[in-house]
Amino acid sequence: MSITRIPFEQLPTEIRQAVADKTGTVHQASTAPGGMNSGIASVLETDGGNVFVKGIPADHPQVGAQRREAAVAPHLPTSCPRLYWHLELEGWSLLGYEVVDGRHADYAPGSPDLPLVEAGLAELQKITAPADIEIKDAVDRWADYAPPGTLQHFDGEALLHTDYAPDNVLITGGRARLLDWAWPTRGAAWIDPGALALRLMDAGHPVEAAISFADRFPSWRNARPEALAAFGAATAALWAEIAEGDGTPWKVGMAEQAATLASALHLAA
Repeated sequence: MSITRIPFEQLPTEIRQAVADKTGTVHQASTAPGGMNSGIASVLETDGGNVFVKGIPADHPQVGAQRREAAVAPHLPTSCPRLYWHLELEGWSLLGYEVVDGRHADYAPGSPDLPLVEAGLAELQKITAPADIEIKDAVDRWADYAPPGTLQHFDGEALLHTDYAPDNVLITGGRARLLDWAWPTRGAAWIDPGALALRLMDAGHPVEAAISFADRFPSWRNARPEALAAFGAATAALWAEIAEGDGTPWKVGMAEQAATLASALHLAA
C-alpha cells in the first residue's frame, strides 16, 4: 500500500520541534525522490549535520515494518547506514538516519560494483539474528512456497536481508551500503546469496555465473544441494504468484529468471 508523501515542513509543529531537539536547528529540508513506503522521506540540513528522516503515520498498516527496522538497526554491520534516533509522537513514527550519498549498485556482468557488493554481504553473513527482537522467520516466510518436506532447510540463526534489488544497495566511498531493513529475517545464511544470485540474473548474468557468484559465500558453498533446490523452487513459486497478480514486465521477467534458477538448482541437487 503506497503512502502519499508530504514535505517535512507540513508535519505538525510539535513533531518538527522534537526532530530539532535531536538534530539541532533544521535549516533546510529536501524531499527525497522515489519510493512509495514513506509518508516522509527528507534530507535535513541541521546544526548537527545532515540527517535522512523517513516516517510513516502511526496508524498505517506498514508501521510495524518500520518499527522492526528500528529495532534491528543496532545489530546491523557497519555497511548499513546508522540509525541515530526513533521518534513516536503526534500520530507519526519517524526514523533519523545517517545520510548516505551514493548511487545505486550496478549488477551488470563485469561491473566494478560487484566486489563491493560481495564484501558488504560477506560482512552481513557474520551477523546472528538478535534473539530478543521479534522478526520474521524464514521458515514462515517461505512456508507457502517451499516444496513439501523441505522447510527445515530454511531454518537458521543468521540475520537476513533477502531483498537485493539494486535500489537497496548504494555505492559510496568504495563500499556497498545495504539499505531498507523493513523485513529483517532469521534463517539459513545461504538464503541471502541465493537472493542476490537472482538479482544478478535479472541484471544479465547467465544462471551459471550467478550461481558461481553465490558460491563465493561459504554458507551457500557448504549448503546441502537439496536445500538450494528447495530455495530455487520456493523462489520460483513466489515470483510466479507475484507476476500472476501483477503483470508488470519486470515482475514477469523476475518470475522467468526465478524459474531458470530453480531448474538449474534442481539439476544440481
